[in-house]
Amino acid sequence: MGWQYVPLLLVAPLVDAAVTVHHPPEDLFTMTQSSIAPGETFSGNRAYDPTELEPPENGGYVPNFDINLQPAGTQDGLSHQLPSPFFGFSIEMSVSNQVYGRNSTHINVPFLNLMSNIAERAGEVHVRCGGNTQESAVMVESNPNGLMIDKDYSSVSGTTNTPPIDYTMELIYTLGNISALVPVKWWVGIPFDDIHENPIRMDIADAAINVIGENLLGFQAGNEPDYYGKFGRRPPEYTAFDYMGEVGELIQLMSQNPIYEGYRDKLVSPSIAMEWPLQETWDTGIIENYRDQIRYMSVERYPDNNCGAVFGTGGAIRVPQELIGVYLDHHHLRSWTDYYVETGLYAQQMQKPLIMFETNTASCGGFPGISNAFAGALWGLDYALQLARKNFSEALFHVGGQSVYYNPFTAAPTNQTSFSQWTVGPTYYVVLIMAEIVGRTGTARVTDLYAAEDSNRTPAYAIYEGDEPARVALFNTNTDPSGGHTYTASINVPQTISSVQVKRLSANSVSQINNFTWAGQTWGAANFEADGRPHGEYVIETLPCTPGEGGGSRCPVSVPAPGFALVFLQDGGASAHDEAQTYATSAVGRDRNTATIDRAALETSNGHNETVRGFLGSTSYGSQSSATTLARLGVASLGIVAATMWTVLHRLR
Repeated sequence: MGWQYVPLLLVAPLVDAAVTVHHPPEDLFTMTQSSIAPGETFSGNRAYDPTELEPPENGGYVPNFDINLQPAGTQDGLSHQLPSPFFGFSIEMSVSNQVYGRNSTHINVPFLNLMSNIAERAGEVHVRCGGNTQESAVMVESNPNGLMIDKDYSSVSGTTNTPPIDYTMELIYTLGNISALVPVKWWVGIPFDDIHENPIRMDIADAAINVIGENLLGFQAGNEPDYYGKFGRRPPEYTAFDYMGEVGELIQLMSQNPIYEGYRDKLVSPSIAMEWPLQETWDTGIIENYRDQIRYMSVERYPDNNCGAVFGTGGAIRVPQELIGVYLDHHHLRSWTDYYVETGLYAQQMQKPLIMFETNTASCGGFPGISNAFAGALWGLDYALQLARKNFSEALFHVGGQSVYYNPFTAAPTNQTSFSQWTVGPTYYVVLIMAEIVGRTGTARVTDLYAAEDSNRTPAYAIYEGDEPARVALFNTNTDPSGGHTYTASINVPQTISSVQVKRLSANSVSQINNFTWAGQTWGAANFEADGRPHGEYVIETLPCTPGEGGGSRCPVSVPAPGFALVFLQDGGASAHDEAQTYATSAVGRDRNTATIDRAALETSNGHNETVRGFLGSTSYGSQSSATTLARLGVASLGIVAATMWTVLHRLR
């Protein structure tokens, strides 16, 4: 290809942080904002279902109890050291254009802001571009109407009616451009759907190496291979040994092509769910045999499923009102994650990070009134800490489209992108808060404290840095507006401190939908109200401590029902996450400016400018462009149109 004109975003500095949303006539908007009368059923997109369940019956509760923390050498049950970030996102490949943006020149500002909030706390964000749809994804030269992603709904497969997709290089350019603005790093999936019928489709790996470069974490070698036989992608007798052989074929192919030099040790495998027993999978020797190529051990699992109700599979119809109490039961969650204890120890033995590569509240989209309620946030935090305790190194919450309940964030429907903003769900708060729980040192260790007589509704965790306790996480998953189930935990620490700082995740009920607050701030009081930036007064509480009886300090902290409190035991810990670089948006119409991005932030994003990077800009696999501009870099917008733009010459080879 010769010289081409490609838009490059170079814009004036931010001068106004205000968000302006001009709504259309009222009757066009209230259709998706309306509440449900008793006895009625919501018929809109599941992502915006306002159905509230009744809070479950309250469980274990002790009004006052002690938490006695010891130096690390004598504290029971500490995990391995936890890397940062601990939690990220698995974004279904087929919804890439909804989430990331229309293409590489129209990147969604709310997405950038949401990632920036986490990156400020964790240093970077890890995102998987994949899922079921990666298996049948085919890179094409172009799609009808210039679409980045095109779906074939006439050929759906599997329980979730997954459509095959055709994608273009625009998708890879979009991922690269996001990383140029916010420190996001990516996993991409190599399709394994017809590995024996045709050569392995390595297009996405080749393109990712050329475009994403240093921000490429690795390649997933197939997705949930234990379901291949069940869903007709392989013969019914397909086994873990068969999969291991196919991974070997991939490794052999990569060893023969110089483009993979430096990337041959970045495979994610085996990404199994529940069809193959874990130990039988490890007994194949896949990790030992390919230990130089498999960098990350991966599994995928959801605690329940809503497939019978959503897809009519003939399976049991799960009733959310009967399940909400289960999601708030710490004992149940601890038992559920115990399934991975031996695998976690094996991963440590093999010196491999163990990743929960795809998860959320329930498969097939989650449950209304749980996945999108405060209960989902409390469950997610308890779940995340249990995974950490079981020696996982990372986990990814799955993101679907408009038809699921469990999204951490949901873009406005396509026909509303000119006037509506995003909707932020409870699991986004989980990822945000886990970044603060784990911190950025890479040395944090977690333990379950079995607090309050091991109550099932008021669990507590300690987080250690070095030899000293640094943070304590306190839960109350009961609901009692009267204050009758508020408890006080007296935290006894070995060090001498005069006070602790506390941040709280708050709502009025475990059944509440939207308007949760973290440290006094919300990412959306209702559907269609989020631009990715927090709103409200930032609140950190400072609570006094007194000398302990045997030395150290005693620090009482109360937790209402419901609520979550993160207690910082070391000076300055709570205030370390105050300012994230975010971008203003104004949704005003399809032909108006919608975003401005600070030029200096663009030029120095991720600690580099393009003169230093130089890896973007080639469409010839295995080669680098001589140009040193961002590949097809364009505007970041609220899914609408460009801000101030210049056109630059960019040579593509």
